[in-house]
Amino acid sequence: MNANVENKVKQLDQKRLRSDLPDFNVGDSIKMKVKVQEADKVRLHPFEGMVIRKTGRGYKGSFTVRKISFGEGVERVFPLHSPVIDSLEIVSKGIVGRSKLYYLRERLGKGTRIKREQAQ
Repeated sequence: MNANVENKVKQLDQKRLRSDLPDFNVGDSIKMKVKVQEADKVRLHPFEGMVIRKTGRGYKGSFTVRKISFGEGVERVFPLHSPVIDSLEIVSKGIVGRSKLYYLRERLGKGTRIKREQAQ
């Protein structure tokens, strides 16, 4: 009985998983378009920043993107397989030695730079 329920849950999750998103990691700079509901229409809002956290697996996964907007830090958490994300593009790959980059919250300007992967 228990294995049957687990299989059904896995099948439901597989239907919702997105395969059109590129593989990105913590430290990567990404550019994305997010669907925003405004009254009676849906508009695409650009959001560009650095991935500072990825958690979870499969359908339950999420990631946090941080950007600086008008001198103020803005962080947004997105479910990985959310239909709200219209498109996602990797601007640059970062080389980091940590899985969470929370230390970037206290830093400003040049202190927020991380090493970038060489273009091939």
